[in-house]
Amino acid sequence: MDLATLLGILGAFGFVIMAMLMGGTIDMFIDVTSILIVFGGTLFVVMMKYNLGQFLGAVKIAMKAFMFKTDSPVELIAKSVEMADAARKGGFLALEEAEISNPFMQKGVDMLVDGHDADVVRATLENDIRLTSERHEVGADIFKQFGDVAPAMGMIGTLVGLVAMLSNMDDPKSIGPAMAVALLTTLYGAIVANMVALPISDKLKLRASEEKLNRSLILDAVLGIQDGQNPRVIEGVLRNYLPESKRDIETTDEGGE
Repeated sequence: MDLATLLGILGAFGFVIMAMLMGGTIDMFIDVTSILIVFGGTLFVVMMKYNLGQFLGAVKIAMKAFMFKTDSPVELIAKSVEMADAARKGGFLALEEAEISNPFMQKGVDMLVDGHDADVVRATLENDIRLTSERHEVGADIFKQFGDVAPAMGMIGTLVGLVAMLSNMDDPKSIGPAMAVALLTTLYGAIVANMVALPISDKLKLRASEEKLNRSLILDAVLGIQDGQNPRVIEGVLRNYLPESKRDIETTDEGGE
């Protein structure tokens, strides 16, 4: 569970709901017409922009904002050095029994064990990285579209409410409900966009960036192992993926083990 995402969304809604309760009752901020315009309208407008498979798949991708746990680059480097050492001592077949938790790394090691050429390994893994990035970009873009469309639907609801209000100025009882639609649709649109859709889109982009970095690290590790490079040389190359402030510290720590 990603605590930052969970605490962020709970905290944001918590403070907004608290403000609503301090201003009256929660019932005054609930309007079915506004909900239909903003939530229903936004859902189907965004659906129009993608095929059904992409749209429905966005729900599964969105869970990465809450449940996704990326591998630590430091751990990946340590595992890569361990496998490089094993490969130098016992050949690629020695990697067959290696316990690898990362599926992408396992895929690369399997290709080494099967004896594929370096060009084939590079092309296959790079293609995997590219296709995965494209899928993640679509998921993040769908939620960005939710963030763009929701305020627009809120504005449409506001116009609907104003038209209804101005058309019934002779009936004082109808002015209140019409004004509620006009104001609450704008509120709902802002909430959907700024408290849900856009933050999830940004978090998915962050997850995609982290995963792409890890996969690029693994690609360099696999190619280095296949080329028979010294494990310490491979380690030095892979440490370039770490923030500069952590490179020397981690190397010192591991060297003392």
